[in-house]
Amino acid sequence: MSARDGDGWIHCACGNKHWGLFGAAGLLLLRGTHILVQHRAPWVHNGDTWGIPGGARDSHESVVEAAMREAQEEIGIDPVHIRPLQTFTDDHGSWRYDTVIAQVTDQLVAHELNDESHEVRWVDIDQVDELTLHPSFEKTWPALKGLIKSL
Repeated sequence: MSARDGDGWIHCACGNKHWGLFGAAGLLLLRGTHILVQHRAPWVHNGDTWGIPGGARDSHESVVEAAMREAQEEIGIDPVHIRPLQTFTDDHGSWRYDTVIAQVTDQLVAHELNDESHEVRWVDIDQVDELTLHPSFEKTWPALKGLIKSL
């Protein structure tokens, strides 16, 4: 396993500070009309909000590799039950967050694996807006929702 070299903050052209020296990636897991969301612990950046598992991408990783690794670390998923469909990129110029949209089998099991999350839950796509969303996820959710519904 290669060294983790992506952890760290970067100040990007949008004026915000982002986690991930080489960008970041997350995994949006889709099962029928539901997605898996993660309730972030209060102590993490933008804590006590809902989003998807994800984090800093290392220099040697593809977007899919980073998203899968982060989801394995945070919610204990087995990649054998996941089929990536499409990637959505929120590109800030000097930094980007890639969301890998993936179909999962009924056998996929997810749970809180570390102290970064309080809960994981399957939520109907049309009810995601009712949650207090991570600010970046909230910003991209309308586009992601449109992509999901077109798949």
